[in-house]
Amino acid sequence: MEAHPFATAPADSPALESLPVEPLLTSEFDADPGGVYARLRRTYGPVAPVGLMGVPVWLVLDYREVLEVLRNESVWRRDVRYWRARAQGRLPPDWPLLAGYEVRQTMFMDDEEHLAARHTHHAALRPFQDGQTPQGWELRATVARYADELIGMLAAESGTAGFADLGAQYTRPLLLMVTTKLFGCPVELGDELVMDLWRMLDAGPDAGPATGRALAAMTRLAAHRRARPGDDLTSYMLLADPELSDEQLGRELFMNAVYLNDITGNMVLNTLLEVLRGNATVRRSLSAGQLGETVNRAALVNPPVANMCFRFAARDVALGNFWIRGGDIVSPSAAAAHGDLMAIGASHLVGATVSTRAHLGWGAGPHQCPSAARELGGMIVSTAVGRIFEHLTKAELTLPADQLPWRSGPVVRGLRLLPVRYELSGEVGRGVAGGGVRGETAVVGEAVVSGGDGQVRGLLGALRRLMFGGR
Repeated sequence: MEAHPFATAPADSPALESLPVEPLLTSEFDADPGGVYARLRRTYGPVAPVGLMGVPVWLVLDYREVLEVLRNESVWRRDVRYWRARAQGRLPPDWPLLAGYEVRQTMFMDDEEHLAARHTHHAALRPFQDGQTPQGWELRATVARYADELIGMLAAESGTAGFADLGAQYTRPLLLMVTTKLFGCPVELGDELVMDLWRMLDAGPDAGPATGRALAAMTRLAAHRRARPGDDLTSYMLLADPELSDEQLGRELFMNAVYLNDITGNMVLNTLLEVLRGNATVRRSLSAGQLGETVNRAALVNPPVANMCFRFAARDVALGNFWIRGGDIVSPSAAAAHGDLMAIGASHLVGATVSTRAHLGWGAGPHQCPSAARELGGMIVSTAVGRIFEHLTKAELTLPADQLPWRSGPVVRGLRLLPVRYELSGEVGRGVAGGGVRGETAVVGEAVVSGGDGQVRGLLGALRRLMFGGR
């Protein structure tokens, strides 16, 4: 049978570089990204040309088209080397988003190379995936204990009633402590890590140096665990693929740290926010004890990754109302796709049995989060949310929901803080604060990581510096 060549873009179809593009990251976008997505959809249809920090990008807005980009790996590639503008040297030399994409790790691989890297992750995560294994049981118990310790800190500082920022005083230190435990890292590797992950994802002027520092920290951890293997993810990755160099393993740990701290942390905070601001469907699922459903409903309203990792067209292809040229850069927007999905609520796409599972919080297609990582992430989020509402007898926002400050960057839209007025059960005040934090230590591999007030307060201090001027 004669092979049919792929179609090429018609000569009269506009190229991305020739289109006048409006910048995406504006004050309007900071205040109301959903409104910007809707306006772009009305103007251009399912795909819109936008300027992203001085670089033209195709932004994919509609759910169907986003799924097409996420699922069709033969056309939409993750390897940055497919990007024509980069290969031709047409990017600004200091373009802040490029630093993260130059890190050669699983997220930015394709085909067999990608499958092999995912296999390593599955093998390394498997011991922690099952709650019946010693590693899985211990991790689940540790997440719950850390959550209780942080809630106990609130009682120790303010009594059973007071004010707190559930971002800086709970969610972010919790995820950093879990990372320290899961990765088997000495505590000194952790304090600045979350700050550098934020700097990279938010594409600030110091994104490049921040990426370098985070990579260096993870590479040191890889070397440490190669010399002193333990019962941790880092050691199990080396066991799954002994050929990994320290630098390669450091890059994979870096990717996992991004997802564990920033993406999972956003999912925790977004779920807490939807409950606190009175989202009826989220509250109903929480009241029914369906924590997984609560998380899914919150992720549908407010996904933890607003605009997902870039894809690069392997060839000319029609998408929406445009022809995308081979080598063009495409940004699939989960936040815009979710808005589109909820706007067509009568469609079969959002029937009762699939609506909450249709969210793109964990991605979709060949590059979605590995199943073991999704299960672990879901467990961490459900535990973090569940422990808060188990111990708090009352919680209310101290700012109107529409006045909360957000990190509104090119990738994530995450809360800077989640300020609440709370009341804790008296049992928390007497039990957790009185004995659950002080004097406790946890042995992580060969390193002893303090679980006492010093460690927790140190993490809180670092995060507060970030929240209030240290970024």
